[in-house]
Formats: sequence, C-alpha cells, structure tokens
Amino acid sequence: MPKIRVFLADDAMVVRRILTDTLASDPDIEVVGTAPNGKIALAKLAQLNPDLVILDVEMPEMDGLETLKEIRKTQRLLPVIMFSTLTQRGAAATLDALSAGASDYVTKPANVGSVSAAMQTIRETLIPKIKLFTRRGTTFDPAALALKKPLLVTTSARSTRLSERVEILAIGTSTGGPDALNSLLPQLPADFPVPILIVQHMPPMFTKLLAERLNSRCAISVMEATSGLLLEPGKAWVAPGDFHLGLERTDDKLYTRVFVGPPENSCRPAVDVMLRSVAQHFGGGCLTVILTGMGQDGLRGCEAVSSAGGQIVVQDEASSVVWGMPGFVAQAGLASHVLPLDEIASEVLRRVMRGRVRSTLGSRSLGAAA
Repeated sequence: MPKIRVFLADDAMVVRRILTDTLASDPDIEVVGTAPNGKIALAKLAQLNPDLVILDVEMPEMDGLETLKEIRKTQRLLPVIMFSTLTQRGAAATLDALSAGASDYVTKPANVGSVSAAMQTIRETLIPKIKLFTRRGTTFDPAALALKKPLLVTTSARSTRLSERVEILAIGTSTGGPDALNSLLPQLPADFPVPILIVQHMPPMFTKLLAERLNSRCAISVMEATSGLLLEPGKAWVAPGDFHLGLERTDDKLYTRVFVGPPENSCRPAVDVMLRSVAQHFGGGCLTVILTGMGQDGLRGCEAVSSAGGQIVVQDEASSVVWGMPGFVAQAGLASHVLPLDEIASEVLRRVMRGRVRSTLGSRSLGAAA
C-alpha cells in the first residue's frame, strides 16, 4: 500500500524538523513537502497533491485559518489538521478553523525544547489522526467487539426506559464535536426542562471558549463547569479541559463537581466518568446522547446508564466525522436509536417532553434530584 503523503506548514524551523522526523519514522507516512507559511504552502500543494495537510494556526504572511479557507475553495474533502498552541489566541483560532472546515486539530507539545518528549507526544496524538482521516486506521473494530459478551438491549428494557421521565441530558463527544454541538444545542428552547452536562474532549482554554461560543448561539445558557453549581433546567455545563465532570449531593440537592482524577480512555475529561455519576444520581431519568468522536470513551459509561434504566441515543455513521464513540455504543446494542445529527434534537425534545406540559417549563427547578 502506498505511503500516506503528508504536507505540513509551520513557521518554526525546529517544529517542522521535529514533525518531519517523527512522521517519517512511521513506515506508513512520508512528508512530501513543508512550508513556513500559508502562502508558500498553497503554491506547493497543487504540485505535490498530498493525502493530508497539517497547518500551524499562527503563521506570518498567511496564517493557518486563511490557508484553510483557500484550500476549502477547491478541495472540500482534503483532510486538514490544525496544529495549535495551548494559548487563548491559539484556541480561538482553532475553533474558527473547525467551523471553517478543518478535519480536526492537535495541540503542540508544551515543551518543544525536549525533543524526545515532543516526538513521543506527536506519535501518540497526531499519527493516529493522520491514519484515521486517510482511512489507514479504524474507528472501531467490530470483530474485536464481537469477542466480548454483547450487552444487548432487549425490547422490554427499551420499553421500560421510554416510560421513564427524563430528568437530565448527558452528552459526550470528541472529534467533530464542536460542530455537532453547534448544530444540536441551538435547537433546544430556553425553557428546556432539564439540566445538561457535556463532555467534549478538549484541553484547557478550548473548553471555556467553546462554552462561550455555544452560549452566544443558544437559547439555553451554556457555561464551562466549576464545582458547586446547582443543577437547573435550561442550563448546560461543559466539562473543563483536564478535569473530570461529575455530580455530588448536598442537602438533597445536586451540584456539579469538577476534579482531577486519573485519565480514562486516555481522556480527561472522560465521558465514562460523567455518565457513571449521572447514572448513579438519576438512574432511569438519564437521557444520554453520544455524538461523533474518535475512540471508545462513553462505552462503559453507557453500560452504566443502560444498567440504571436510562435512555441512549447515538449519532449515525454517515453524519459523524468519526464513528468511533457512537459506533462502539451502537455495536454493543446499547442505543435505542441511531440517528443522523439533524434528527437528534427533535428526538431529544420528544423524549424530554414526554409527560410534561409546555407552558410550565420556565418555572420548574431541578435543584432537588428526581
């Protein structure tokens, strides 16, 4: 099989060298060209015809966002991964790039001075995504999954779940998640009658900016979670980068809890952690939605939700950027519905509204758990 042809643009010579050496060490990848800015990159791309492009977010003359927009004018399907710094400016530009059609992003190693550590970080974070977006990797392995005892949802179990009144919405997502959330959450009304918890795999600063952008587009209130916030209907909390999100009870009321625990599925925040906490406190009153994402974070959490009698809806493969997280849950038989992204909001509203009177939504409080 031919090697994956990668082109990269970054204004720092040392970063280009580290990237080139690290990617070239993988037998499936070759770096076919580099550039110090977007202007030079665009001039080279037509001749080199790469399978995937890596763009530094901040570059002189033409930055990564401008370059991406030019690429998308003629090459809608060419995978483009943004290489972003862990700064507020870098986070904002990365979110803009995702909205403009970037396939995904990877944050730069914090300490580029430690070459071996930087190379290892690139191997672990960037190479899997390169293979994923060029179809050399798999999002999930149905054969491996079949070796495990399947946790199938029976018809009677699903019927029981659908009779439960939804008291909380829990959403988990990763790759492609910002756009998916941008599609789903603005469709929910201001008087949405239950609280919402969200885990989006993102580093610090990114999650805060994501919450602010969602809040500006939504009728519901969206904010980055901190500990000690009383659960209320019509409000959504996004797990902060590098912290898990859960719930704790005080005086018969439920509050958010963010904490630093061990990563799960190499993730912090982890969807599994959030879903276990939600299942513990809400049982059959939990509605879980798993959106597009790489890996299998959320599978074990959905098992906990299923065991507690909660409801699970996942995004379908055709509308997902990566059908890893929702794919694992669907393959395990845990989802009652597998739906295109544009149908999930109406399904959520249908389930949440069951047994509720629309005119009373705005006055209801969920300070006390049902």
